[in-house]
Amino acid sequence: MRALKDNMDKTICLVTGGAGFIGSYLGEALIRQGKRVIAIDDFSTGHVRNLDNLLRHPDFQFLKSDINLPINLDEFPELESFKVKYLGVQEIYHLAMPTSVTEYEKFKLHTLNTNSVGTINVMELARKYKAKVVYTSAGTVYGARKDADGVDEGEFGVLDHLNPRAALNEGKRFGETICTTYQDVFGLDIKIARIFRTYGPRMPLFHGHQIADFVLHALDNEPIRVFGDKDTTTALTYVADIVDGLLRLMQEEKGFGAVNLGSDHEEKISEVARMVMEFCGAQVPIIYQPAHEHLVPLPIPNLTKAKEQLGWLPLVRLSDGLKQTVDYVRANKLLLTAV
Repeated sequence: MRALKDNMDKTICLVTGGAGFIGSYLGEALIRQGKRVIAIDDFSTGHVRNLDNLLRHPDFQFLKSDINLPINLDEFPELESFKVKYLGVQEIYHLAMPTSVTEYEKFKLHTLNTNSVGTINVMELARKYKAKVVYTSAGTVYGARKDADGVDEGEFGVLDHLNPRAALNEGKRFGETICTTYQDVFGLDIKIARIFRTYGPRMPLFHGHQIADFVLHALDNEPIRVFGDKDTTTALTYVADIVDGLLRLMQEEKGFGAVNLGSDHEEKISEVARMVMEFCGAQVPIIYQPAHEHLVPLPIPNLTKAKEQLGWLPLVRLSDGLKQTVDYVRANKLLLTAV
C-alpha cells in the first residue's frame, strides 16, 4: 500500500525526443530527482543505445511513437503501471526534433511537421493534463551573427523564411508562437529554452555535427575538416549544463518566458580541433572548407537572464567536456560505426 502511495506521489514527466542526445540525459536527471519519466521518440536521429541506463528502471517507460500523429497516452498498455489515466502528466519537456546537418533534406518535411503539427499535439497534451511545459527552441531564432555583442531574449532576429534551412529556423520561431498562443488562450504554464550549440557524449554521429566529426576523424587518423577558416569561432556548451538549465527552468514561476542556454565564451574552431587531436593522441592535417549552408554562424548569447533569474551558467570546462566526448566515442567506436 505504501509503495503504491509513493508512486502516486511521484511527478510524472513526459520527454519528447527522449532517445535523443539531450533528451536521454534529461531522462536520467529526472529519474535521479525521484520522478517518473515517459520518453517518446521515433528514432529519426535518436537511438535506443542512448537509453541503456534507463530501460530497466521501474520509473522509466519508452514509447516508440511519432509526435506528428495524435498522441493519446491512455492507449499505451505500457503506461498502465504509471496510472496516467488517473494521475495524468505534470511536466512536459518538448525536445523532439531531427538533428542532422548532412541529412537535413531527408528530414525537411519531418522537421516542418515537428515544429508545427507535433508541437500543437504536445500543447494539446499539456492542455489535457494541465501540465507545465518547457519547450526547447534554438539560438537560430535570432538569425545569423551580426556582431560580437551577445543577443538577449528581447531581441528579434532577422531570418530568411524562404531559405533551405527555414523548416528548422523559422519552424522554431513558429513553435515559440504556438507555445505562447496556448499559454495566452488556455492559461498554460510554458517556458522556452533557446539552446545554443551543445556537445558531449551521445551526440549524433555521421550527421555532420562538427565536434562529433572531429573526434571520428582524429581517431581514424584522417584529416579534420573545419567549415570556415582559421579565425572562425564557435561557442560550445556541454550537454550536462544544458540539462541543468532545463531542470531549473521547469521550476520557475509561470510567465518566465524565454531564456538563452548556451556558452558566451568564443573559441576558434581550429583550436577546438587541435584539442580534440590532443585527446585522441593524433596529429592530422586541418582542412578548411567553405561554411556549410546548414552550419550558420550563431550569435553569442547574452546570459544575464539565465544567471540572475535561473542561477544558471555553464560550468563544465571545454577541455573536460571534449575529453569526455572523446572517451565515449573511443569506447563505443566499433558499435557506433556499425550503426
